[in-house]
Amino acid sequence: MQEKTVNHKAWFLVLPVLVLVAFSAVIPLMTVVNYSIQDTFGNNQFFWVGLEWFEEMLASDRMWNALGRQLLFSGIILAIEIPLGIFIALNMPKRGFWASFCLVLMSLPLLIPWNVVGTIWQIFGRVDIGLLGYTLKAIGVDYNYTNDALDAWITVIVMDVWHWTSLVALLAYAGLQSIPDAYYQAAKIDQASRWSVFRYIELPKMAGVLMIAILLRFMDSFMIYTEPFVVTGGGPGNATTFLSIDLVKMATGQFDLGPAAAFSLMYFLVILLISWVFYTVMTNLDRREG
Repeated sequence: MQEKTVNHKAWFLVLPVLVLVAFSAVIPLMTVVNYSIQDTFGNNQFFWVGLEWFEEMLASDRMWNALGRQLLFSGIILAIEIPLGIFIALNMPKRGFWASFCLVLMSLPLLIPWNVVGTIWQIFGRVDIGLLGYTLKAIGVDYNYTNDALDAWITVIVMDVWHWTSLVALLAYAGLQSIPDAYYQAAKIDQASRWSVFRYIELPKMAGVLMIAILLRFMDSFMIYTEPFVVTGGGPGNATTFLSIDLVKMATGQFDLGPAAAFSLMYFLVILLISWVFYTVMTNLDRREG
């Protein structure tokens, strides 16, 4: 019996990637872990404190309040963007020039950098020079996102919906395009209603891409920082101070490196846990479809 020769030289092609990941992810993570279990008074002198910072964060109302605002924001975003993206995808042209035009048009908001999106909506919502703020003021609506917490929330939510609904729509559109015409022909022969076609043909075929869309949007909304920080700075007060903004304020504003490091690790574990849950759901879904 002839032995099979195995060539491991291909691992050398992966080595640069492993080195890059080590420098960009593993080493910074270990630095954060080091700060989370020690205290420092400067001059690069550290003192062991164990789990003190973790206990302090778990007992902090500040962190739980920021987590509550973060979960509420992510829930609202998903409740709006997922149905809206599906609705847009269902009404987009399937073929021809207008299909290509709509795809390009839907892709434009995704190409705009996050800080630019925040700057656009910061100016857009101003009551003195912004088109939205000035128009609302002219028709008698008391709108001011810098002073009113509800107006700030509405502005941040509308901004995120404008920016990211296109991603959900494009993914849903890709799922719809993969449905063979034979399914629609069979539904037409059976005189199925529009709702029945959506419920039993289109929605099951979009389930995989919709799960990806939900995962991407939840993760991105849960880590959102640039857009609300540029628009509101976390205000008014702490109304829009989400987890990421609160973490940056703690680390760079107050220079509480130990608590901030413990905070960031717990933040990372929450995101990791949610990602695992979504991955498990997606894997079970694929198995059932297979």
